[in-house]
Amino acid sequence: MSQAEVFEETLPHSFVIFGASGDLARKKIYPTIWWLYRDNLLPKNTIFYGYARSHMKVEEVRAKSHQYMKVKEEEQERYEAFWEANRYFAGGYDSRRDFEMLDQEMIQHERGPAANRLFYLAVPPFVFESVTANIRSSCMASKGWTRVIVEKPFGRDLESSAHLSAHLAALFREDQIYRIDHYLGKEMVQNLMILRFGNRLFGPTWNRESIASVLITFKEPFGTEGRGGYFDEFGIIRDVMQNHLLQMLCLTAMEKPASTHPNDIRDEKVKVLKCIPALTMDDVVLGQYIGDPEGQGEAKESYLDDPTVPKDSTTPTYASAALRINNERWDGVPFILRCGKALNERKAEVRIQYRDVPGDIFQGQAKRNELVIRVQPGEAIYVKMVTKTPGMSFDMEETELDLTYGARYKHVKMPDAYERLILDVFCGSQMHFVRSDELAEAWRIFTPLLHQIEGEKVKPLPYKYGSRGPREADDLLARSNFKYSGSYKWVKPSSI
Repeated sequence: MSQAEVFEETLPHSFVIFGASGDLARKKIYPTIWWLYRDNLLPKNTIFYGYARSHMKVEEVRAKSHQYMKVKEEEQERYEAFWEANRYFAGGYDSRRDFEMLDQEMIQHERGPAANRLFYLAVPPFVFESVTANIRSSCMASKGWTRVIVEKPFGRDLESSAHLSAHLAALFREDQIYRIDHYLGKEMVQNLMILRFGNRLFGPTWNRESIASVLITFKEPFGTEGRGGYFDEFGIIRDVMQNHLLQMLCLTAMEKPASTHPNDIRDEKVKVLKCIPALTMDDVVLGQYIGDPEGQGEAKESYLDDPTVPKDSTTPTYASAALRINNERWDGVPFILRCGKALNERKAEVRIQYRDVPGDIFQGQAKRNELVIRVQPGEAIYVKMVTKTPGMSFDMEETELDLTYGARYKHVKMPDAYERLILDVFCGSQMHFVRSDELAEAWRIFTPLLHQIEGEKVKPLPYKYGSRGPREADDLLARSNFKYSGSYKWVKPSSI
């Protein structure tokens, strides 16, 4: 069955974007729904409503979004049709009357026996409760389904997240709530399950008997880019580690689900999280970037040089954490989560490092095998292995078995993560969305650490803009049974 056959293709659908005047809407949501519309992946009778407090017209929304839409010349007619299907509604987030008027607008479009509504909350956390309460009281679909997409942050800690979950549970059923983590829409993150459970090759070694450690990395080569005030409210742990990296850990470590049904998959993710003890300061290394005097542009500036950041801020821009999973499969195997801004490269990957070969006959020349799943940039799966150096000698060298998507699948168009996830909401699939009990377990692991960092104002270690991060993070890796030799160099294969 194709994606288009999963939803009611001919029924009227209303897609409402709350926060339509904001950055997320113009940079991600409007481009995403345009690409889905362009490729005929949405129900044909869909109207898009932008809603925000700003008094704007559709033409202004279009102008603000255009640079992100990637419109080709031959798509211009389709692009005009997309904007003709858009409406804009100015209203307050706490005004029931404005929501009732939005409801009346949507009713005008909803001819026939059934019609569905989808609401995307791209709004600041402080208006979240009023928006959802008004959706419930004034805008629920009267003759079809209602689905609500919720953007992170899902609270700041266990208590605030529980409050948010209780608020949502009082308004909507769990099957109506779609907590979006865009990393779950990325090609290689979704591939983790296929790789693990669709190949006999990996299954027998995917455990503590063969694996020494697992390193999950997210690196950005730029700083706050003037958005430090927003970032400073959350820090790198809340921004990346507690959600994106923990989701990749779950997919790497979970047991095989009973089926590919969304709840079977999410059940196994929750089981993994329940086996992870709460983190302490002994488990982590925190850093904050400083300027590089020899760098160019932003690289010369430290995090504290950002005028929107408090001058005494102790918010970490880098974090490494070693987690333990206390179950039979992973007992004793460290899972190291590592993320940071202003580092030496852009990269997101899962690196599974295997144990040393027992009974070594090569006097320590053999390096550890690694299975690497690269999420970005340039999707790839490769196995680092040792082979004989070609030629007359009997030396060895490190090389790889390499599946790089840019070479193997160079004619395949990779959809954006948001494209997959928004289409999933239309189809009613919650496989790649976060369930409330999963969210609670994730916050349980990180909340004591976050409270200690903020309560004691733990000072992060300085690291230079463009470096690999604090040197102490290498010590954490070494203590966590991860060996880095520095001798292996991955060579990107030719895409010809």
